[in-house]
Amino acid sequence: MERYAKEIVEKAVRSLGAGQVDIEFEVPREEFGDLATPVAMALSKLLRKAPRKVAEEIVGAIEEKEVFERIDIAGPGYINFAFSKKYLISLTKELISLKEKFIRRDTGKGMRVQVEFVSANPTGPLHLGHGRGAAVGAALSNLLEAAGYSVEREYYINDAGRQVKLLGLSVFAKYQQQLGLEYPFPEDGYRGAYVEDLAGKIVAGHGSRYSEMSFQEAQDFFTDFSYKEMLLEIEKDLKDFGIVFNTWQSERELYAKHEIEKAIDDLMLRGRTYDKDGALWFKATDFGDDKDRVIRKSDGELTYFASDIAYHRKKIEKGFAEIIDIWGADHHGYISRLKAVIQALGYGPEHLTVLLVQMVSLLRGGKPVQMSKRAGEFVTLREVMDEVGSDTAKFIFLTRRPDSHLEFDLEVAKEQSAENPVFYVQYANARINSIFKNAKEKGIDVSGLEGSDFSLLSAGEEMRILKKLLAYPRVFESAAVSHEPHRITFYLQELTGLFHPYYNKYRIVTDETELTRARLALCEGVRIVLKDGLGILGLTAPEKM
Repeated sequence: MERYAKEIVEKAVRSLGAGQVDIEFEVPREEFGDLATPVAMALSKLLRKAPRKVAEEIVGAIEEKEVFERIDIAGPGYINFAFSKKYLISLTKELISLKEKFIRRDTGKGMRVQVEFVSANPTGPLHLGHGRGAAVGAALSNLLEAAGYSVEREYYINDAGRQVKLLGLSVFAKYQQQLGLEYPFPEDGYRGAYVEDLAGKIVAGHGSRYSEMSFQEAQDFFTDFSYKEMLLEIEKDLKDFGIVFNTWQSERELYAKHEIEKAIDDLMLRGRTYDKDGALWFKATDFGDDKDRVIRKSDGELTYFASDIAYHRKKIEKGFAEIIDIWGADHHGYISRLKAVIQALGYGPEHLTVLLVQMVSLLRGGKPVQMSKRAGEFVTLREVMDEVGSDTAKFIFLTRRPDSHLEFDLEVAKEQSAENPVFYVQYANARINSIFKNAKEKGIDVSGLEGSDFSLLSAGEEMRILKKLLAYPRVFESAAVSHEPHRITFYLQELTGLFHPYYNKYRIVTDETELTRARLALCEGVRIVLKDGLGILGLTAPEKM
């Protein structure tokens, strides 16, 4: 609808001699129509006329008036459009006939994009914050792919730093203790049952083999064993959550393949570094960062930032048109320095997009949930999945903007009512399947519904649903362009918020065959859009509940 309206208005504007103008539309309140544009106000200065006069001339120049039920001018010069029922019906028939081809827009044109998300340190189980990041990353990847982008999903494994060594030391201490030996547990070590489990596996597999060794002697084994076991658990949790990555990039591999040195040499050759106090610094302030950053310390040790530089340089070398990183909100300070790196390597700052994900507060009946016995410090994603299911968890994670705080109430998530947003949406799909089953049992032909007599849909609720269905392509495209999959979640809730009351008020399968087929066609449109939206969010569209 918006694209056609834009073509119509552009044609009218050109006829006034205004040339090429960027025409924007917005969705006004229902009583004002279906679309509105402020283009007359934008053209007022150019045409040296009052905005309202410009609006009148634009409306007068529109030739395709049969597409609209009415065109009104409001306020200082807004032009409001209400589409005709005939036009809306023609589009709805296309939706039912073409399905995905109608509701999706190829905005990507095959452009290569990488989405890196979750990337939790392999030092413990995934928690709810990781789960929210996983839901956002997977939904965004699905959305971009549906919009015609070529998407690579990547997990970055932080397996070369202090944290994995600390995990190894924590497991080593528990290993010694399980053998009945006294060994101090590190003050900042990792706690929780999973550390005991890892130590138990080593005792079961290797006995007292490492009992007389110092941690320095056994460090490589305990560190490697522990983080690899945790990584296997993380991968399993993500797979059960419905998320699979194309690539897993190891930080250790960057060191082994000398990617760190290559990246540093690259920046040095470009004149983007300098020596000071025996340390090597990156000229981050040349590219808008608030201060320069150390790459190599005076003692020769590389900073974490060095591997971040190498990792993002490698992403660029792989030829992605856009790199999307999804991080926890506590990493906000890293954005400016990495955008500086991107620019120092010869690319625009827009080449890197960073989406921040806030943490999740877990509640049960409105009260905070206590810490996990499994993790010791937080509630794990696995515990929540086991209690409410992955579909429910993913949908709730996507009911807010990722950069806003989210409260996740377990009791609400298990309710089978309108209070549970995912149940409300999925139940609409199950309800429609039940309607079709009932219609078939009564001998009603449910094929070729795009040929139904849509003029029989006269109720206000039916027209609202029809218009909401036809708004989906606009929502889909805007969600893809803005990288905001939660827009799909909001839309699905709005659509089902129209459908359920309609179902409760009107009989779909009636004694009148043609009216029944028209209402079934409307239901089919809802089912097509629900299935597409749920699929993008990574959820199932259940046939019964």
